[in-house]
Amino acid sequence: MVRKASRAVIACLGVALPLAVAPVASAAPEFGEYVALGDSWAADASLIQATDDFVPLGCAQSSGSYAKQVAAALAVSVFRDATCGGAMTKNLAGPQYTPMGVNPPQFDHLTPSTDLVTLEIGGNDAGLAATVQQCLTADPTASLCLNAWVVGGADRMSSNILAAETKVTASVTGIRERAPHARILLLDYFEGVSTGPGCFPTVPISDADAEWLGRKLIELNAMLARVAQATGVELVDTYTTSSGHDGCRPPGTRWVEGLIPWSSNPPGLAVPFHPNQLGADHQARSVLAALSG
Repeated sequence: MVRKASRAVIACLGVALPLAVAPVASAAPEFGEYVALGDSWAADASLIQATDDFVPLGCAQSSGSYAKQVAAALAVSVFRDATCGGAMTKNLAGPQYTPMGVNPPQFDHLTPSTDLVTLEIGGNDAGLAATVQQCLTADPTASLCLNAWVVGGADRMSSNILAAETKVTASVTGIRERAPHARILLLDYFEGVSTGPGCFPTVPISDADAEWLGRKLIELNAMLARVAQATGVELVDTYTTSSGHDGCRPPGTRWVEGLIPWSSNPPGLAVPFHPNQLGADHQARSVLAALSG
């Protein structure tokens, strides 16, 4: 089991049994069919709480994800959670192959009677999620990411984020084609890394790279805000209200884990640089607040 867990940490996948998590809020039923779409931050990728209730275990979908909390709080009669760790916009209309099974196209879960959809995606299309791992270093003065991504004054990550905008926009169009009556909420990414100095060596990323990552996250969220405005869907801003809960904060305060794959919320193996249960709870509160607003 330990060997399997170690492999899972590397692959950001999970095989542990899920733990029951109570919804963060309650609300009168208003929606009949809710479908959750997105990547690992939508799945709230987890090792200790991984579940295959809706998707293969290779998706590392958490039993305490924000979508499941929202579905419970709204008491929807039909709920389908298609979210999967590592998902890109292409996996909304096409299958996603994981080491532990194939997740069918996420759009397959949509129907003409779907009346609520949450979507959180784009980080993998831009390549920002994978870039965090590239910034790890034993030298606090190194700028691995800056040197690799900013050349001659041109920031290739900014270009990637801009290129992902068209793909996320098309994804919203794809939802509307399949679920024309759905209320669509597009979530941004909360503050996993701030724009201030890092916390080397707790998170072994130099201050320069940490600040760069923080700025790129803001750019990614600004892109998602533009998509929401252009397509007329609702943006759920989880970033603004997450300040002071990044991965450099102590257990109980941080909403996202750092490099060490261990979480205190809940205790157990975690997926590095992904939301813990406190982060998932914050996302759920944000969605429910948007729906009640």
